[in-house]
Parts: sequence; C-alpha cells; structure tokens
Amino acid sequence: MKTKIFATIDGNEAVAQVAYRVNEVIAIYPITPSSNMAEWSDTWASEGKPNIWGTVPTVVEMQSEAGVAGAVHGALQTGSLTTTFTASQGLLLMIPNMYKIAGELTPTVFHVSARSLATQGLSIFGDHSDVMAARATGFAMLCSASVQEAYDFAAISTRATLESRIPFLHFFDGFRTSHEVDKVETLSHEDLRSHIPEEFIFAHRARAMTPDRPVLRGTAQNPDVYFQSRETVNPYYLACPDITQKAMDEFAKLTGRQYKLFDYHGDPEAERVIVLMGSGCEAVHETVDYLTSLGEKVGVLKVRLYRPFDTTRFVEALPVTTRNIAVLDRTKEPGASGEPLYLDVVAAIQQSNPKSKIPNLKSIVGGRYGLSSKEFTPAMIKAVFDNLALAEPKNHFTVGINDDVSHTSLEYDHDFNIEADNIVRAIFYGLGADGTVGANKNSIKIIGEETNNYAQGYFVYDSKKSGSVTVSHLRFGPQPIHSTYLITKANFLACHQWDFIDKFSMLQDIVPGGTFLINSLYSQEEVWQHLPLFVQEQIIQKQLKVYVINGYQVARAAGMAGHINTVMQVCFFALSGVLPKDEAIAAIKKAIRKTYGKKGDEVVQKNINAVDMALDNLYELNIIPTEQSQSPIPSP
Repeated sequence: MKTKIFATIDGNEAVAQVAYRVNEVIAIYPITPSSNMAEWSDTWASEGKPNIWGTVPTVVEMQSEAGVAGAVHGALQTGSLTTTFTASQGLLLMIPNMYKIAGELTPTVFHVSARSLATQGLSIFGDHSDVMAARATGFAMLCSASVQEAYDFAAISTRATLESRIPFLHFFDGFRTSHEVDKVETLSHEDLRSHIPEEFIFAHRARAMTPDRPVLRGTAQNPDVYFQSRETVNPYYLACPDITQKAMDEFAKLTGRQYKLFDYHGDPEAERVIVLMGSGCEAVHETVDYLTSLGEKVGVLKVRLYRPFDTTRFVEALPVTTRNIAVLDRTKEPGASGEPLYLDVVAAIQQSNPKSKIPNLKSIVGGRYGLSSKEFTPAMIKAVFDNLALAEPKNHFTVGINDDVSHTSLEYDHDFNIEADNIVRAIFYGLGADGTVGANKNSIKIIGEETNNYAQGYFVYDSKKSGSVTVSHLRFGPQPIHSTYLITKANFLACHQWDFIDKFSMLQDIVPGGTFLINSLYSQEEVWQHLPLFVQEQIIQKQLKVYVINGYQVARAAGMAGHINTVMQVCFFALSGVLPKDEAIAAIKKAIRKTYGKKGDEVVQKNINAVDMALDNLYELNIIPTEQSQSPIPSP
C-alpha cells in the first residue's frame, strides 16, 4: 500500500507546490493575497528545485499584471507549459490577453486567490468579485473550497486544460483559503507525472509557433467570417465538463479523493438546499451535518466547475425531493436581475424541464454573503435554511450584515454554535511582526506532523499589517475540520501583549472553565491588581484558569531580546494538552533547529534556552475576589 505524504501548509503554498512542478514558465507580479504563490515559485527556482520533468522552471517578474498576461500568452505560443498567479485588479489587467488565450484554444491555468475589487473602497480581502468579472473571457472556471481541494484542483485543472484545450481559471477564496494553514495529503513527482499524460503535452508542443510549421494567428476579421469563426469553439466547450470529470475520476483512482463537478452533501431526501461555491461550502457542509442530525431535511450542493456550466449534471445532482433552493453568491452586481451563480441556477432549472426532474420545486431565491471576507458562520447558514422554510422565502437577501438602508438582510441568532467539544479551539492575540503568527504556524506544523490530529490555522490581519493587532485562530481535532469561520467559543485564549487586555473584549470568546494565558509585565503579586475590573469579573464569572508569564523577561534572559514567540509557544503546549509535555518540548526543539538552523548555532541555542526557561517561569494566577481588587475600569 502506498505511503501517504502529509504536509501542513496554507492554500497559497499548496497551489504553488503543484503549479511549480507542472510548469516550465511562471510569469509573476505579486498582489495580495496571491503574492505567496509567486514568492514560493521564485524561491524554489532560485534554489534550483526541479519540476516533475527534471528541469528548473523559468520564473520571471514583470512590471505589471498586464505584462504578466502578455508574457504568459507569448510563452504559450512557444509551446511552453506556463502559469501565473493573481487576484483582484491584477486579474482585470489580464482580461484582454485572457480573451486571446481562450479564443486561440491555448491550454494554461491561472491560479487566483479571489479578492474584492476596489469599488466604493479598496479591500485586500476575499470574495468572488474579480473572478466573476472574468467569466466572459472563455476561461473554464474551477473553484476549490479548502486547502486540500486547492492542492488537488491545481493538479486536476492542469490535466483538464491540456486535454480540453480550454484555459482554466482555478480560484479559491483569498485569505480564507489562501492563508489558512491545514494538514493536507500531497502528491509525489511520480503521482503528478502519472496524472498528466505526455500525449497532451506533446500535442501542446506541436501547436507552437515555429518557422518549421508556419500558421496564421492573430488576424483581423471582417463580418463575413468573424461570427462563424467565433462559433467554432462550441464543441470544445461542450466537451470540457466531461473531460474535467474524467480528470477528477482519474485523480480519485490515484489518491482516493473523489470530486464531482457538482458535489451534493446532506439528506438524500432534502427539501431545502443551499447552492454555493468556495470556502463557504465547508461551513455549510458542517452545518448540514448538524441540522440533519436533528432531523431536518437539508443539504448543500457545492459547485466545482462553474464554467462551462453543465446544466444537466447540476440538475441531476439535486435531490428529486428538493422544494426550495437558496443560491449564495459571494459578489454583488449592482443593477442585475440577480447575481451570477443565481442566474445560472435559474437558467439551468428552466432548461431542464423541472417538473420531470424536480417535481416538488417551489422556489429559487438568491442571496449575497461574505463580501470582503465578511464572516459566514453556521448561525447565518441556519438563517438561510430558515428563510427557505417560510411560505414566501425572501429573495435577493443578504446575510451577515445589518442592512438598515435597503433592508435586505436576514436576521440570525448570534449565539448559535455547532463546534464539537472534541476540537481544541485556541485564540491568540499578538502584535504584527512580534512572532505570534510565525509561532502559531509552527505549532500547527508540529501537531500536524507529530500527531494523527487534523489541524487548522487562520490569521486575522489588520490591512495595515506590521505593527497592528493579529488574531490567530487554531483548531485541532481527530476529524477533518470544516469550520471556515472565526472561533467564538475558545477553550484556550492567549494575550501576548499586555496592552491589549483593556483594549479588546477578548474574554467574550472563551468558554466557561477555559484557559487564559497572559504575557504580563508585572510581578506575580501585582498581576491581579493591574487587570481591569471587567476582566477580573469575567475571569471569576467564567471560572477561568489563568496562567501568567513575563515572556519579555524570559526572552531577554535567553538572549532573544524582545522576541517572545518561542516562550509563548511553549506555554501553549504545556497548558493545552494537545501533546504530552515532553513530546511537545522535543517537537518544539526539533522545529527550532529546522526553522533557525540556517541562521547559525547561536540563534538555535538561544531559542532552545528560551524553551527550557519558559516552564520555570509560568505560573497559575491566584484569583482574588472582585471586591478586594482595584477601582472599576470600563469595558472597551
């Protein structure tokens, strides 16, 4: 039996690992949140890391995304296997070349960490505004919903584009997937090579422009031929869904992970179904499991291949018992009769003779969610299902905001929570560039590599980045984690910066009896007196276990100046119980040697000293009744 290979990586690195190995030319121009894919590729090329054919890809940075698209188009015309990475306005600058690439039936994959477009304001965060603006280019569009899917679909889209000759836009949610760290199963060079038949590569090479085989491309056409020529691509687009499904089936034989163009999950006799794509699928998947366990007849239909939209497969994927459908779009098209996915679903149902396929269908409504990475939680998902249960479901709604202008929003229960008790849920408050995020990424890797647990990490950055607050959300558990939303019921919470104590109502997100770790500047006798009264009251009311360390003092004593990340990481492992303490310490030291080995033995030894000293300086706080403490400080 083949040994499984696991890695604990984020979505950007997952995609880059595949894209780098199955291409020969990579044109880049970094734009948030896709930059890491370009940076990984550039790093690997500079290190001489080979692709699956034993050659080092040529990575070239252009002066704009428009230049990148031109470089990709040119490289493809030479018969090279070529890719790029982009998002948001960067993708829009590529659209003119994308029309040409698709019109010439040239196989390539653009990997897009989907991001908001600048409208009333600029946003670096994720939704589907950018990819929806590119849907008329003729690119096939394949959407992945998780880090594992992003890895897998990078391979599947490469296989499908080479056979179909339709260029692919493989997209996934910016930040929510691109920057989420998960434990994923990876592919060896041999696996990737076996997945991409060389006959399709040779066919691509044979279409290269060369003086040895002259062809005419890029002409100007008049009305007598343009229309007819434009219609000649139809057979290729009609064949694309079948080819993509075949690529998915072959991938399943290789890995055991089976995907479909439209994946249904839920009660086989569901009456209410949500249709969507992207990371929101994971949260709906989790919520459907919870609601069906209570006897509700609900389900979710996950859209994988959005273009070409296979109306037959879509309708066949719906339960025949479906009565009400809610289609969720992560974008807004002002002035349209509905958002893009909603309109496609309505058209697919209309064209399918719904009375024979879905005889009980009563309504199809559309809604918008998650623009600019706005939270999309089980509570909101339940509200969508509840809306479908009404005699007249609200159409063209929003969920996740309070729309007090045009009153489109659905009400939802903010306290509704479905997270399992066997999942360790930890939140860490840190300062941008203080090492907290890096330490947490190391913790996820340790747990992912040293245990059988699944691990997930998501990091909330302020758009000002360095010097601003960062909030890390980590989950660990024995089952796959579908929770693509922030933790609101943590059983472990750490504050790495004392100044944050009275600036954020962080203890509202910890469960009663949870563990609270504080990095304090004060002595053991002084800590309680310096805590704001509202924090003291929450600690007592929730019966929290509070642990304190002066991380700065320990770091300085270990020779690490103000770098507290290693110190606080040790405390987390000591208190969370994710790993036995001795195993955790050994794993941390192993990670230190791997992470800092290139910086020299002195740096490694300082970090190891910090590990050894941390537990000696960690203590449980003696909680004093509120009336004996300081004068009140108002809650922020």
